[in-house]
Amino acid sequence: MNTQQRHAIFARLKAQNPHPTTELNYSTPFELLIAVMLSAQATDKSVNKATPSLFKVANTASGILALGEEKLKTFIKTIGLFNTKARNILKTCEILLKEYDGAVPSERAALEALPGVGRKTANVILNTAFGEPTIAVDTHIFRVANRTGLAPGKTVRAVEEKLLKCVPDEYKKDAHHWLILHGRYTCLARKPKCGECVIASWCESPPDSIKS
Repeated sequence: MNTQQRHAIFARLKAQNPHPTTELNYSTPFELLIAVMLSAQATDKSVNKATPSLFKVANTASGILALGEEKLKTFIKTIGLFNTKARNILKTCEILLKEYDGAVPSERAALEALPGVGRKTANVILNTAFGEPTIAVDTHIFRVANRTGLAPGKTVRAVEEKLLKCVPDEYKKDAHHWLILHGRYTCLARKPKCGECVIASWCESPPDSIKS
């Protein structure tokens, strides 16, 4: 796939969705951090069902620490791996209060040092909360990048690095959201909706080559 084709893909995705954003509900960088931590190996929908009641009573690091582990669990028990996530969230809140006055840091190294925050989560925070042109590669983006030929790679990190190199600068800030939404609703894993795909003209995997 050449530069012109990649440019055409993102131009079409932008035309379809001019202002893409995360489907997680949040109002502050801290709420986004907690929501993204909870979304690991879970759906955004399940997180969005749990966080409104949580954030209503505690949407700061000090507020969540005041809840304590058992109380926190009552708010997030419907989300997968909630026991581990509760512990990581509390440890993260302790660090935020101790080292950052309760604020969410905007540096990658500081974010990745937080319990339960890996590179993908850090990329989401840097992009969505702070506007940096990072690309958090999840299973949807990994699939779309490889299936279309946009940025093929054998590992998540390889795909991320290739996307950062090949996505035109003017589209880089929103690329993460366009690709994840495309993978979530159109370029499905088992039965992709090729007939509805707005970038099918440039896809390098013909419909009949995709196993359902």
